[in-house]
Amino acid sequence: MSRSPGHPLSQRLCQVRATGGKLPEARLLPGILGYKVGMTQVFNDEGRIVPVTVVQAGPVIVTQVKTPEKDGYSAVQIGFGDQSEKHLTFPKFGHLKKAGVNKNLRHLREFRVESTEAFTPGQEITAEIFSAGEPVTVTAKGKGRGFQGGVKRYHFKGQHMTHGYMTHRRPLSSGATGPQRVFKGTKKPGHMGDERVTQKGLKVVAVDAERGLILVSGSVPGGNGCLVTINKVAK
Repeated sequence: MSRSPGHPLSQRLCQVRATGGKLPEARLLPGILGYKVGMTQVFNDEGRIVPVTVVQAGPVIVTQVKTPEKDGYSAVQIGFGDQSEKHLTFPKFGHLKKAGVNKNLRHLREFRVESTEAFTPGQEITAEIFSAGEPVTVTAKGKGRGFQGGVKRYHFKGQHMTHGYMTHRRPLSSGATGPQRVFKGTKKPGHMGDERVTQKGLKVVAVDAERGLILVSGSVPGGNGCLVTINKVAK
């Protein structure tokens, strides 16, 4: 759905771009978790339509802080999403209780950081750690396509559908007869999709911290409602 320059969301984008100031310490977190909402389009400052993906990002809660003295490296573990108590395992329940989190979190992910001084267990981090125009990468599990042939899976050209051709879309030779085996990695029909995919070259178009929304340019992997990880690009 198009957004005119006078639309409240477009006005909010202009306000977000105009905001500045010093970055808080929580912005040292290199990424955040969220759910993919869907795609839409907005108008930029030049009046051009920009396709964007809306991500419901955060708030995430710090569940564990790892230090070099105790764990051998510096990292921050965050939790995101709600989960019913009957589906919460006892190890996860004890882990969240130890961190002082009074909430059943569905997803736990870890981010490496240079310093853990700005993080404490139970701390809440929102989408404010991102700013408009910031380059990011988005990681998610791509859509599953089931069992597919070589034409769809690897973009094989195939043969003619007429003029006496008998092969059409079928796979032909599996290799030479000398080895008497199929080499690993041979492009053949098989399961397609449902793999972890990282989309690079994306930018944050706008951040709506009040509603916890991040608008990312272009498309991101996965279907609507799937878990996505937005990571900042190391400069």
